[in-house]
Amino acid sequence: MCIPTVGADFVWRMEDVLDLYTEPFKPCLPVVCFDERPCILRADTRPSLPMKPGRLTRQDYEYERRGTCNLFMFFQPLAGWRQTIVTAQRRKEDFAECMRELVNVHFPSAEKIRVVLDKPLYPLTILTL
Repeated sequence: MCIPTVGADFVWRMEDVLDLYTEPFKPCLPVVCFDERPCILRADTRPSLPMKPGRLTRQDYEYERRGTCNLFMFFQPLAGWRQTIVTAQRRKEDFAECMRELVNVHFPSAEKIRVVLDKPLYPLTILTL
């Protein structure tokens, strides 16, 4: 996301996130980064030509589209933990299901979960679950 101007709203959000990142590790108050990415699934239409001495593998630029998927990624930097969820679509319900899994499956005994994510209106947001 490109940020056209850096104003007071952006600065206080960035400072809030940076303060959160400097806190010591507390298992009962996990800090989890969350992001999502849509992906186009593609298949080769022709096999690649194998590598030969002095020549790299050759791949055709033509491809067959095989639909789309969405990758959801959780990452807890201080614990070295990450989780990826792949869905066939990108819906609000999928986002909600990811948050439910984060709470019920991965951190069921946490007092509070601080989730850092980017939102369309604000570059960085801390969501407390």
